[in-house]
Amino acid sequence: MKKIMIRKNWFTKVSLFTLLAVIIISIIILSLVPPISRDALVHHLNVPKLYLQHWGMYEIPSLPFSYYPMNLDLIYLIPLHLGNDIAPKFIHFGFGLLTAWLIFGYLKRRLNAIYALFGAVFFLSIPIIVKLSITVYVDLGLIFFSTASLLLLLKWIKTGFQLRYLVLSATMCGLALGTKYNGLLVFFLLTLFVPYLYSKYLKKKKGIIRPVGYGILFVIIALLMFSPWMIRNYLWKANPVYPLYDNWFNPSNPPTLSEIDPEEAEEKGGLGLFAYRTISYNEPWWQIAIIPIRIFFEGKDGSDKYFDGKLNPFLLILPMFAFLKIREENEVLTREKKLLLAFSALFFVFAFFSAVMRVRYIAPIVPPLVILATFGLRNIVDYVKKIQNRTAQKTGTAILVLIVVLLLGMNVLYIIEQFRYVTPFGYLTGAVNREEYITKYRPEYPAMQYVNKNLSAESRLLLIFLGKRGYYCDREYIPDTRGQVNKLYRLIKNARRPNDLVVGFEEMGVTHLIIEIGLFSKWTTDLFDAKRRKLVKAFFANYTSLIYFQNGVGLFRLTDNL
Repeated sequence: MKKIMIRKNWFTKVSLFTLLAVIIISIIILSLVPPISRDALVHHLNVPKLYLQHWGMYEIPSLPFSYYPMNLDLIYLIPLHLGNDIAPKFIHFGFGLLTAWLIFGYLKRRLNAIYALFGAVFFLSIPIIVKLSITVYVDLGLIFFSTASLLLLLKWIKTGFQLRYLVLSATMCGLALGTKYNGLLVFFLLTLFVPYLYSKYLKKKKGIIRPVGYGILFVIIALLMFSPWMIRNYLWKANPVYPLYDNWFNPSNPPTLSEIDPEEAEEKGGLGLFAYRTISYNEPWWQIAIIPIRIFFEGKDGSDKYFDGKLNPFLLILPMFAFLKIREENEVLTREKKLLLAFSALFFVFAFFSAVMRVRYIAPIVPPLVILATFGLRNIVDYVKKIQNRTAQKTGTAILVLIVVLLLGMNVLYIIEQFRYVTPFGYLTGAVNREEYITKYRPEYPAMQYVNKNLSAESRLLLIFLGKRGYYCDREYIPDTRGQVNKLYRLIKNARRPNDLVVGFEEMGVTHLIIEIGLFSKWTTDLFDAKRRKLVKAFFANYTSLIYFQNGVGLFRLTDNL
């Protein structure tokens, strides 16, 4: 019997190791293609590229996202300086591997190596983690630092409140803050946790001064780690967390309904979740109310309505079994599971009421949920083992195997879908070159290559309906942010003659327009009457010349016909 158990354990370990290797190799292959993800081209590669061109960090008022904290983006400067824009994906993925290592280490100490391997495999194969791992974002850095901070806080309690673990936890929290503004929520929750946990679990009560003191110490250390970005933004905008607020405590003015942009809602605040989703997607209140459940089942990449990312339903289901009293467990483990659940629930509750609900914005709760899911799976296994009836035990074992197959199968299917979307082998074998590959996903790329080769360094472009994607443009440009589109709207609305548009563009210093023609045509048709559309048409006919057109994207030069 013992030999059979050893063989089963050996087979399980080998299977999990093999699956882990397949996942890592798959992510590596999927990452070996040029960057085409939106936020990489708008922000995470674009801003570091501009810093390199400028030989240093400088204020870029036309790019609101350039005011975000940039711990990871600054690391991306290194491969970009060396001429490699694929390597940042592996830097980002590295933080995913580090988080898997944290999960593995925690579960190995609390359970065993098999469950630890399962937790690492489950985490790395979750669709949103796979998607982040093959793109140049910063969310995996936030996930790692927030998970490290939370687990170090648990270690602080377990070791009898040794100061070094609190200091390390605060340091990691500060690094999370400096990675992405979503870290502010991690900071807020853990700051509240520190005095509460100390007061609750210290065996000898010593009044309120020490708990509050530890909380203050946590805040000071975390903010010190975050302070370079706060100082920078205060010097530039007199607001340490710009663009979240227009001053120290004053929220930004909410946008009008016509200004709602899911890509920038987090920058400017505005409508709450219920109003936003009611107006944008015509969802009834009850559908919005059950988003905490829907987000685990309905996620879809690239769809704002469906949370722009996919989770796994078992992240919601299995943690429910983590608290079953199947076996006796020590007080420490019970406490830690409750704290992991409390962090996940509170983080989700606060994130839930933001205007835009995306899977990426709740990503810090994924590792705690993976850990709880693993505990839940362990409890189910223990329950099945205790079934006395042989037939019932076989049935329970079959159900258990089915759960694991479904859980990991959903994730594997998503990875297969990514191979179909990313199509890396054509590029890796040389059948498709870099230009052809990028153009397949970003139709504006040929026009930008034309700009880089043919326009002078003094040219200044206005992007119109290109999604702010400026990374592949080597000339100075104004991105099509929400504010810039509104400015264009007012310019057209207030123009009396076509040459008024020319004057407006010249005041902006613009020499060329690069436009996604289909979207621009739809925009003008939807927002302007026939008279205004005729004015716009006259402007393009008399005051611009089309010098390049491909894939629905046109490059226009402003002509001097005033």
